[in-house]
Amino acid sequence: MTPAAPLRTRTLALGWRAWWLACLALLPWLGGCAGWAGTEPPRVHVVGLERISSEGFELRFNLKLRVQNPNSHAVSWEGIAIDLDVNGRPLASGVSADHGSVPGFGEAIVSLPVSVNAVAAVRQMLGLLDGTPRGDLPYAVRGRLGGGPMGGLRFRAEGTLRLPG
Repeated sequence: MTPAAPLRTRTLALGWRAWWLACLALLPWLGGCAGWAGTEPPRVHVVGLERISSEGFELRFNLKLRVQNPNSHAVSWEGIAIDLDVNGRPLASGVSADHGSVPGFGEAIVSLPVSVNAVAAVRQMLGLLDGTPRGDLPYAVRGRLGGGPMGGLRFRAEGTLRLPG
């Protein structure tokens, strides 16, 4: 056995120890719930949709969401991103760099612009004209409130939109 062999074995053993220590140090970060340990995701409901100026073949709306915080501590965010499906079909998506906060066991109204492309709008209209009577349209909203140590809190909510008349 050459004199370099024991040195190489010790270096390899030290490398494995360092790797295991690094894994153990990162373990608490891997178990967090959406970035904040012990934080439940916010409850989100669509409460309004207002038309805003558009360009070309896209429609633009100001989507209003009610964000409810079921936690005892405030939840803050830096930016929000959402996808909105209506009647089981993708309809709109939007992002906003606005920041905000919801106090513990509190709620806030958040507004953000969303875009609907022409293809999605036509698909929705065809879905409504398929002959099935509908008074309510089911929706699903998925999104993320940005910020926090792991990039933010993800949320998902479902509900119904009541059609007029």
